[in-house]
Amino acid sequence: MVTTNTEFFEEIPSEDGLAAATQSLPLIRVILADSQAIYRVGIRKIFALEDDIRVVAQVDTLESLHAAVQRFPSDIVLLEGSLLTGKTDAIPDLMRLAPQAKVIVQALAADESNTVELYRRGVRGIIPRSISPDLLVKCVRKIAQGETWIDNQSVNWVIEAYRSNAAAITNPRTQPRLSPKELSIIHCITEGKRNKEIAFQIGTTEQVIKNYLRKIYDKLGVSDRLELALYCLHHHLIPDGASSAAKPADKLGKI
Repeated sequence: MVTTNTEFFEEIPSEDGLAAATQSLPLIRVILADSQAIYRVGIRKIFALEDDIRVVAQVDTLESLHAAVQRFPSDIVLLEGSLLTGKTDAIPDLMRLAPQAKVIVQALAADESNTVELYRRGVRGIIPRSISPDLLVKCVRKIAQGETWIDNQSVNWVIEAYRSNAAAITNPRTQPRLSPKELSIIHCITEGKRNKEIAFQIGTTEQVIKNYLRKIYDKLGVSDRLELALYCLHHHLIPDGASSAAKPADKLGKI
């Protein structure tokens, strides 16, 4: 066991020690991220009763969580919602560090806008802090199997959000306004070019391209390059004549 100021990790038991427990069920490796020690202790005791669930790390800050997911392979990250306050990119950043891990958020209260945003960014389940032990275990197992844990109210919120977004897209007065440079970068993305190639073509740096992409994602309501490409394909965002205008760097100038 290794202890630091804000985190401690517990190594997974050896394969021999888990052989009997994992004959019928695959082992689910969980990282607990919670600022309150009482919750971490309580949840760990709940999981300790289950043969197929093992807590491999416990942390109390988002920064410590980043270190934990890189050090310990995990299937589930059980994350206190309060740790995400004011950090809009926390979930995408976490998923980039540990793409194999599925995130469950423990929320203090149900909130429509926050719920929709969390699911849009890739969270696989949102549960209340007061969830019963049996439901918590069931949730972890379902999500580990690739399912999404979502209640009826949240389903309605997500559906309404997508309906509103679709209505806004089809309304010309509310369509996002993109600059020529943003359209040029989008065109490069649809051609499959990387940030480095786009920066070289336009005559700027990769960081500038990343900054532009964040603005584009926010404007169009997408979260990554794939969603951006699909959005452009579906909405014919790049006109037929845009390709010729998008390529010469001297016509774009410096970003």
